[in-house]
Amino acid sequence: MMTEHEKLLAGEPYDYRDPALQTMIVRGKDLLAVINQQPASERRAAALQAFFGKVGQRLVINGVFSAVYGSHISVGDDVFINGNCTFQDSNRITLGDRVIIAPDVKLYCGGHSLDATQRFGVRPDGSRYLVTTTKPITIGNDVWIGGNVTVIGGVHIGNNVVVGAGAVVTKDVPDNTVVGGVPARVIKSLPPLA
Repeated sequence: MMTEHEKLLAGEPYDYRDPALQTMIVRGKDLLAVINQQPASERRAAALQAFFGKVGQRLVINGVFSAVYGSHISVGDDVFINGNCTFQDSNRITLGDRVIIAPDVKLYCGGHSLDATQRFGVRPDGSRYLVTTTKPITIGNDVWIGGNVTVIGGVHIGNNVVVGAGAVVTKDVPDNTVVGGVPARVIKSLPPLA
């Protein structure tokens, strides 16, 4: 039988109130408190290493950052995350190298059924719980995500991509493109990087 954490990562419906998941959430909040309140210091650097599943070289988080677990997030080299960003990492979030995340960006892995009768499950004791499913988000190398962008679970953003401010990305984005709008669509092509 799968644990709730295994269900979460597999994209299967899971119960977020599972004690093991709640322990992971508390751990993440404790580490985020250090990350968000400490200036550049050895303590903050250690918290960043402990919080993320993988951290590349020269990660910059400029301002307050929010996530649920942290351990599901992998960050490449030379990544810049600006203030007030939220990574709802109920599945894996992967950022490549040289990714720029502007302020107020939201990455949401979790989702719920369109059928209202399927949004809550019932435990053997009769109590109800919110049923959530998840999908990973992958962002390639050399990507700039503009301010106030929302990326939905299951999306893969290719390499050498610019996502225009305010876009809502609901589908995969091909390499070497600029996308924007709600929902995001390709606006123009970019020359491939050498």
